[in-house]
Amino acid sequence: MTTTRRFAGILAAGTAMALALTACAGGGGSPQQTGTDGTPQTGGTVHMLQNADFSYLDPARGWDGGVNAFYRLLYRGLTMQAAGDSDDPNAIVPDLATGLGEVSDDGLTWTYTLKDDLFFDNGDPITSAEMEFGISRAWDPQIGIGSPYLKSVIDAPADYQGPYVSGDLPTIETPDAKTIVFHLKAPFPEFDNVLAQPNAVPFPIGSGGGDEFINDVIASGPYTLDSYTPGSTIKLVRNEHWEPETDEVRKAYPDQWQFDIGIDGATIDERMIAGQGADQNAIAGKIAGATLPRIQTPQLQERAITAPAYCTTYMSLNTTKPPFDDLRVRQAVNWALDRASIQNASGGNQLADVATTIIPPAVSGHLDYDLYPSDGNTGDVDEAMALLAEAGLGDGFEFTLDIRSNPVAQAQAEAVQQGLERIGATVKLNVIDTSIYYETIATPSQQNNAAITGWCPDWASSASTFIPPLFDGAAITEKGNQNLAQLNDPAVNERIAEIRGMTDVDAANEAWGELDQQIMELAPIAPMVFENGIFLPGSNIAGYIPNTNMTDLTIVGLKDPSKG
Repeated sequence: MTTTRRFAGILAAGTAMALALTACAGGGGSPQQTGTDGTPQTGGTVHMLQNADFSYLDPARGWDGGVNAFYRLLYRGLTMQAAGDSDDPNAIVPDLATGLGEVSDDGLTWTYTLKDDLFFDNGDPITSAEMEFGISRAWDPQIGIGSPYLKSVIDAPADYQGPYVSGDLPTIETPDAKTIVFHLKAPFPEFDNVLAQPNAVPFPIGSGGGDEFINDVIASGPYTLDSYTPGSTIKLVRNEHWEPETDEVRKAYPDQWQFDIGIDGATIDERMIAGQGADQNAIAGKIAGATLPRIQTPQLQERAITAPAYCTTYMSLNTTKPPFDDLRVRQAVNWALDRASIQNASGGNQLADVATTIIPPAVSGHLDYDLYPSDGNTGDVDEAMALLAEAGLGDGFEFTLDIRSNPVAQAQAEAVQQGLERIGATVKLNVIDTSIYYETIATPSQQNNAAITGWCPDWASSASTFIPPLFDGAAITEKGNQNLAQLNDPAVNERIAEIRGMTDVDAANEAWGELDQQIMELAPIAPMVFENGIFLPGSNIAGYIPNTNMTDLTIVGLKDPSKG
């Protein structure tokens, strides 16, 4: 994401709501799973307790599982991911559009028609012109650091730099107020999914330039911003100009949402266990591994919900900097990692499975393999040392590892340190505040040798949102770069382009799995774990189906609004 998309990946600040792995990543869903009992009622205030602030209120900038869930309350696009409680929560359905896209015979032109009675929170109508303007903001070199799919799929002049610099994007046509036509670089059968990304939303023409939306919003969804104290509190209230008759997905039960930010993770767990006062109306991120023994009582087990892993936690290895510009060193790290120890640092086998692939098992296209096997997943020091000797580093080496400032990430980093000490590697930790972590590591000029991050699918029905953003050399950018390894391998780039052009999604997914293994032979990353999640919502919460990638907040409400 991440990690957390990704995930969508795959990139942005993480929150305690999801894994918040990377600008990822993501909007991928999950199979139908158990949520809270009870029926949500209209009214009241739902609270979210979280450690870190959101990356950006502006959806052109932010991109991770936690902030994407937040955006879903505020913004609407032509299409969107189905509700979390639907028969297929991974499906893409119309949102502002009357239906999914009408595609031309050559697959290069997609046409959409807007619904009637669509408005921003100030009462201004949403037309195709505002839709084109909002989407074209993705090309702005400073603002457009979020989801990359619009830029990678829509045809645009090579020198186009967004609406503030270059004006209208000629390859998005608006022949009338209700019609919008997109011209693509090449056929892309999943284009409806691209328009469900958080940055494919309308904004009033001329708005949002520079830092205008850093602390403000212009909403098109059921809620709008009431107040924002960075690092402390976000309060959302109903958008009186949102017409529920035009929105078949968002239920928007609460009258208000309050995001309480900057709370220590252990304190959040304690408050969710106690469930007193307003905390009975609260949701939070997954329970920490150290807290799990405390939620074994029948009363707490009734509230506990397990969500499957949709994201891959991994260590990226910067192929442009020594020592990881040498394939043998990257492969040696993959051989030497003690993944069993990393699993323990991630909360043990209740919260994490060992990862040996890029694409997780829950995502279409997963191929089960292990190129760097070891007994008990503890690492093979002999294989690693043989490669380092060939590389002239038999006496050891050192590198700097970027990590987030949260307990799990630091525990994972310490497990990496200890595992690689066995091959003479000295790992220096560079701890970065979670709220700016993904933006920092996604800026190549600020990257160190390696980073612990993760990726979540932006739509789980296809691996097309895992491989291209992470490993396509053409996707490397000066800001908002998700190819953290900066891998630019001609054979990989060519194969990505070939698979993207496949119209048979099943065949494409099989090809993505094969390419997953081909890429891991180059070892640009070291997969570590697939992280599950156990969540403990407040006792008055209903309609809550947590997801380790992006939880659908728009179907959450209170059982008894009088308590909220």
